[in-house]
Amino acid sequence: MIDNHHKNLATFIHLSTFSRFVIPFGNFIGPIVLWAANKNKSDFIDQHGKQAINFQISVLLYAVIIGTLSVPFFIFKIFRDMDILDFHGFNNFHINIGEPSPLLYIGGGLGALAIVAFIIELALIVKASLSARDGNAFKYPLTINFLK
Repeated sequence: MIDNHHKNLATFIHLSTFSRFVIPFGNFIGPIVLWAANKNKSDFIDQHGKQAINFQISVLLYAVIIGTLSVPFFIFKIFRDMDILDFHGFNNFHINIGEPSPLLYIGGGLGALAIVAFIIELALIVKASLSARDGNAFKYPLTINFLK
């Protein structure tokens, strides 16, 4: 039987990932501190702590991959033929953008994918915290198990 204290600790482990909006890397620091301090109290807390940390590491890895893929598309568009900036002198300065290239669409699509993934991440964190509150196990989808 899982008591309310363990349910609350597991819930706060998941919700502590929102501390990244206040503290840099708070999405790692909060769950790691809460999990490390309480992992020996119950298997329920241990499992939820591992899930939260594994999910945050996986999200970081996926964000690095998407960022690595999208940045070159924007750089290639900016520096292609150097036609973006068209100087006619300091008194007659204008920007010539021209038509968008397919590279810009691919980079923008990856950026939109990152935004959608961020919204899904927030929803999954809330769902995991509600599951912990109710005393149920939760497994984040597409999570790499770094901590077993």
